[in-house]
Amino acid sequence: MLLYFADYLMTFDSGFRVFHYLTFRAILGVLTSLAIAFMVGPTMIRKLTRKKIGQSIRELGPKSHYEKAGTPTMGGALILIAVTISTLLWADLSNRYIWVILLVTMGYGVVGFVDDYRKVIKNNSDGLSAKEKYLWQSLIGFGAALFLYNTATVPAETQFLVPFFKNFTIDMGWMYVVMVYFVIVGTSNAVNLTDGLDGLAIMPTVMVAGGLGIFAYLSGHATFADYLAIPFLPNSGELIVFCGALIGAGLGFLWFNAYPAMVFMGDVGALALGAALGVLAVLVRQEIVLVIMGGVFVMETLSVMIQVASFKLTGKRVFRMAPIHHHFELKGWPEPRVIVRFWIITVILVLIGLATLKLR
Repeated sequence: MLLYFADYLMTFDSGFRVFHYLTFRAILGVLTSLAIAFMVGPTMIRKLTRKKIGQSIRELGPKSHYEKAGTPTMGGALILIAVTISTLLWADLSNRYIWVILLVTMGYGVVGFVDDYRKVIKNNSDGLSAKEKYLWQSLIGFGAALFLYNTATVPAETQFLVPFFKNFTIDMGWMYVVMVYFVIVGTSNAVNLTDGLDGLAIMPTVMVAGGLGIFAYLSGHATFADYLAIPFLPNSGELIVFCGALIGAGLGFLWFNAYPAMVFMGDVGALALGAALGVLAVLVRQEIVLVIMGGVFVMETLSVMIQVASFKLTGKRVFRMAPIHHHFELKGWPEPRVIVRFWIITVILVLIGLATLKLR
């Protein structure tokens, strides 16, 4: 929005051309969303506390979590507010990538909000049924996939890129729609499963968003893309502004969500953030890199799948509790240790993901 105003001001002073630099607007996106989170956060937490919109704790969960009962939840709305305002202020709103990722993120946020609303405010412990939740996630994910497939302007937008190999791509055809659907829905649910400890989900989300933001910037620059042997995706560089907004909002939320948390993000935040990462990976054609960078999310999801399959087939559990972060808690790891070690793992995985830029 402000980009258009800067264009007008350039007629008076060429110095306003700086607003056309993606890196400058990405930095402004970080600072703007961070400031919004800091300003809105305390008020939101007070209102959530006053209205007793607090988290319920599973009886089967670790006993150390019982004291968290009543902690305000649905704080993910703070992230969505900061991300949306910051992106609308600093991004080029004529860019279709920006609208796709914003609308999908907000759509999944609405699904999560309804789920949280039923659980916390309507005292319906089930919230949205699994079928209802999956239906709405599927409709949004499938709609985004169809839109991207039908509006692709260059072949690279619908090709499957395999890291570690130069110029090795697979033409997906209509299977692109299926893949995009599973990436968005799968990543959304993976982040949601990870959101079980204070700050556990938000910091890996911030780091992965930063890593994918670098891919977006490089893919949108013809010279860099050619040098690194990655597909040139016109206009994808604008996504770095969204990534900046997400990073700032995530760090701002972490200020209040760090152990011991003053607020939880709830499904309104977890589902939306996961969907945002899925869309980012799809738009920059780095689905495999997302799996690498988001290894913690993958590990959490696989632990649940393995636990369920093992119990159904053998009647035995592989882990003391799933998702796997609870397994380590029940082994005696203090919660902050689990959180920080998972953060460290994510740092390593993001660096490995970035290394694929040169290992081709």
